[in-house]
Amino acid sequence: MLKQILSVTWLNLTNLGSRIGISLVIVVGIGGVVAVLLGLLAMSNGFRSTLMQAVHPDRVLLLRSGSNNEMESWVSNEDLAVLATYEGLQTLSPEVYVTINVQKQQAGTMADVVGRGVTASALQLRSEVEITAGRMFQPGTGEILAGTAAVQQFRGLNIGDRIRVRDAELTVVGHFSAAGAAAESELWMDLPVARDVFRRTGASVVRAAVTEPAAIDTIAANMAADPRLSTTLVTEQQYFAAMAGARTALMETFAYLIAGIMALGSVVAALNTMYTAVNRRTLEIGTLRALGFQRPAVVISVVTEAMVLALLGALLGAAAVYLVFDGMAAATVDGAGASVAFAFSVSPDMLLTAVMAALLLGFAGGSLPALQAARMPITRALRG
Repeated sequence: MLKQILSVTWLNLTNLGSRIGISLVIVVGIGGVVAVLLGLLAMSNGFRSTLMQAVHPDRVLLLRSGSNNEMESWVSNEDLAVLATYEGLQTLSPEVYVTINVQKQQAGTMADVVGRGVTASALQLRSEVEITAGRMFQPGTGEILAGTAAVQQFRGLNIGDRIRVRDAELTVVGHFSAAGAAAESELWMDLPVARDVFRRTGASVVRAAVTEPAAIDTIAANMAADPRLSTTLVTEQQYFAAMAGARTALMETFAYLIAGIMALGSVVAALNTMYTAVNRRTLEIGTLRALGFQRPAVVISVVTEAMVLALLGALLGAAAVYLVFDGMAAATVDGAGASVAFAFSVSPDMLLTAVMAALLLGFAGGSLPALQAARMPITRALRG
């Protein structure tokens, strides 16, 4: 039986060249499904990686109780005074979170970018942040730093450019990187300047390091029970995982929905293609059966042919996405509605998932035609 299966399967595969036209229907159809699925998943994976990049286990965010993100949060001056002396916290970085309207590089449309008012402690706290060009802004002046990802995605952020922000005009004096983290999509300015331009007091959020990561739960419980404070402590891991989860869940649902619709069409195309192939080979199949080749050999050979074509389609689609999209810069909005620049990222797990899905589609498209070929009476098959 094994020899029969190998012989008939090899015969089918070596004759694919004579059926190149109908075979390409399966290859191109499934290649399209894989390309769409991988492309959308690469977007989701890249966005998640950007948000989760440079997360430190000893860093926390202090937000107003009940707030889910920095845009909704506000920490009063009274809370800031208490937090400055709070046991277990160090290197506090009070920050004002705002949005600044800038123009996209390619589309020319306007988008909201995160503007962040910070002090020198922001650089002390974020060890991954590095000035890559120009210099740090001078405290108390209308100077601004632009993240490298923001510079790539938006216009008017070169060193020396001036940005109109409400009633003020800020000058870009430097660029900074942040190890690929979401902060690279932001514009940083002096905290007092941000408060003055946006007419704020206090801070949107306070970032801090903890003296002992194992004591984070204890510090959070103490803060929750402290009547002087109306803030909640969350770790960077918790905060960015929550932000990434909501957005990537939507992207992945859309990816599987679109790919599922396309996959249904590909299965139908595969069925038609394999039925056509079986019908064209009726005499060949009848001859094989008359020579003693059993039904399982015929079934497995037809299914294998469909799966090989599906695998070729998967490799074609995966190669196209990897070569074109992997590392490609893009931008989307975060949970607070501000733009975040990121790069598409194709992972080995995604490639494996796409290939397995393609093989499953090939199996589904080849099974029914294979059963038809095996059940065909020998006498009718020999009449062609």
